[in-house]
Amino acid sequence: MLSHVRNYGLFVVGALMCFTPWVSSPIALTLGFLLTSFGFVPHTIPLTKIIKKLLAYSIVGLGFGINISQAVTATENGFGIIVTTIFSTLILGTLIAKWIGLERETGHLIASGTAICGGSAIAAVAPAINAKDQPVAMSLAVIYVLNSIALFLFPVIGHALGMSQVQFGTWAAIAIHDTSSVVGAAQAYGEESLQIATTLKLARALWIVPVAFISALMFKSDSKKITIPFFILFYCAAIVFSDQVPQFSAVYHGIYSFAKQTLVLCLFLIGCGISVSKLRATGSKPMLFGVVLWVIISVSSLSYIMTHIQ
Repeated sequence: MLSHVRNYGLFVVGALMCFTPWVSSPIALTLGFLLTSFGFVPHTIPLTKIIKKLLAYSIVGLGFGINISQAVTATENGFGIIVTTIFSTLILGTLIAKWIGLERETGHLIASGTAICGGSAIAAVAPAINAKDQPVAMSLAVIYVLNSIALFLFPVIGHALGMSQVQFGTWAAIAIHDTSSVVGAAQAYGEESLQIATTLKLARALWIVPVAFISALMFKSDSKKITIPFFILFYCAAIVFSDQVPQFSAVYHGIYSFAKQTLVLCLFLIGCGISVSKLRATGSKPMLFGVVLWVIISVSSLSYIMTHIQ
């Protein structure tokens, strides 16, 4: 009983710390991982359900701080690279998975998560191809680990290469899997980078629906269970509303600032869901596949961005 109360207490303290200026996105993720590694995260907390809802609300909140003209420009400029990287990732993933002998479902789920938006894409594609629980769990574990690495690694690389805010925001949106880690890395790099990365990532996430349909055809599935990310539509509505009704700008700024902090909380919760036992259960082949595919997309998109975007 005392240990249960202690665990809840530590978990709540960790969550509240995410709203202080001392806890950044990488620190929040690390803090969550440390708590779960030492067994301090209560098992009764539905982390996945909370993360999914909190992330959706946070993204909508960010919409109130996005300039509509900048959002349109970023989406137009990034459309080509979004489409190219999505389909090249899926094709390349299919070929590499077959070459190394990785189970087809697992390979396609990891490729889909890498191509679009990490765990959200996997959650949408899995029922479309009638994926079993084990491939889904392994794919999510691979994506979460790589997200964690990207959150720390990408800002370091960006500063080392002297990337502009626009360049880094574009690269983060293309090469980092989950929206939460994209926003976390971009937020650490700068305000302009955050806005560009968020807009491009959500434009990229719209491809969940067609990719899920294509996946169902590839696997000859009769499933109609395709998850549509409606929160993206609400995000767009928030951008338009704040632009058309500017007299409440102070309120919009408050919502935007609060949304950035709840995203830090999301990363804390994601860290709480990553355990050493889950990493061990994933195995080496899915992780190797995820790393190779991620490195190829990251390096190729970085090369293009550094030479074509200022």
